[in-house]
Amino acid sequence: MKNKQVELSLLISVILISLFGVIMIYSSSYIWAEYKYNDPYKYLKNQGLFFLLGTFLMIVVSKINYKIYFKHSNKILLTCIILLILVLIPGIGTVRNGSRSWFGIGSFGIQPSEFAKLGLIIFTSKYLSNNPNSMKNFKKGVVPILLITLCIFGIIMLQPDFGTGTILVMTIIGLLFVAGLDIKIFLKFGIFGLLGIVILILVAPYRLKRILSFLDPWSDPLGSGFQIIQSLYSIGPGGLFGLGFGNSIQKHFYLPEPQTDFIFSIISEEFGFMGILIITALFIIIFLNSLKISIKCNDLFGKYLAFGITFGLIFQSILNLSVVVGLIPVTGYALLLYS
Repeated sequence: MKNKQVELSLLISVILISLFGVIMIYSSSYIWAEYKYNDPYKYLKNQGLFFLLGTFLMIVVSKINYKIYFKHSNKILLTCIILLILVLIPGIGTVRNGSRSWFGIGSFGIQPSEFAKLGLIIFTSKYLSNNPNSMKNFKKGVVPILLITLCIFGIIMLQPDFGTGTILVMTIIGLLFVAGLDIKIFLKFGIFGLLGIVILILVAPYRLKRILSFLDPWSDPLGSGFQIIQSLYSIGPGGLFGLGFGNSIQKHFYLPEPQTDFIFSIISEEFGFMGILIITALFIIIFLNSLKISIKCNDLFGKYLAFGITFGLIFQSILNLSVVVGLIPVTGYALLLYS
């Protein structure tokens, strides 16, 4: 009975967040959509279609025994890698916002790196369940997974898509940590990770601009600091209860494409601190219920799979919220179930 309650609570939270996401996509985008496409309902129709499709797929996937992913994990990961390589080929992959990371299908796009995140979680979960003591041996246990993870990260960086690559790497490190990775090795990962980030920043000038604008957005208010400044202008006036649904000022061509990574700014402006509390509470419910499912699962593969997916989703959401409020530099992290 308790498991049924957990599953129902999780389902209701996901549905509520998704429905509110559809509503906020309309509120944040109708002005931009009318200007660009002469159709204020453009993004609402797209998001509504994805909501229906996602609900249908959720029902279908829930009927599949998750152990089939264990059986075919190698094939799943290989397919994901092939797709990541194909998207880099001009004429096959399409460029959006400076990254060749999409397969264009009409007005819609599919991002293979999203499948790669899931494929690598499945593969790593199988590896850890087959080698329960692997974290005690760094060379034989940890290195193989790290090499595969860094290989996929490298392919994603060729697009380039630093945000997705970061989420992928951190999700796998989170899995390794709960599998018993020695805390000393974990700290070493942090040091090498920081060095790697510094190198990636130095080889790409636009990333350095983002760091500088994060430290002082007013040093370039009309350039690299523009988006975060407009985001903060959106969050600030929200107050306790916000300006009211549909009453955002910043979506009137101040905050660029507000229906994407910075949709939380519009939510804050229109629903205020109470809206933020409700969103946060729903994400916490999703995280806690997913964690309970992971803990109560009878086999190691299921435990790691549930935790890996949950950690990846929550970690990405935390990164998005951190960007929007100016805690970390601006990078392309979508707010799951909203953007």
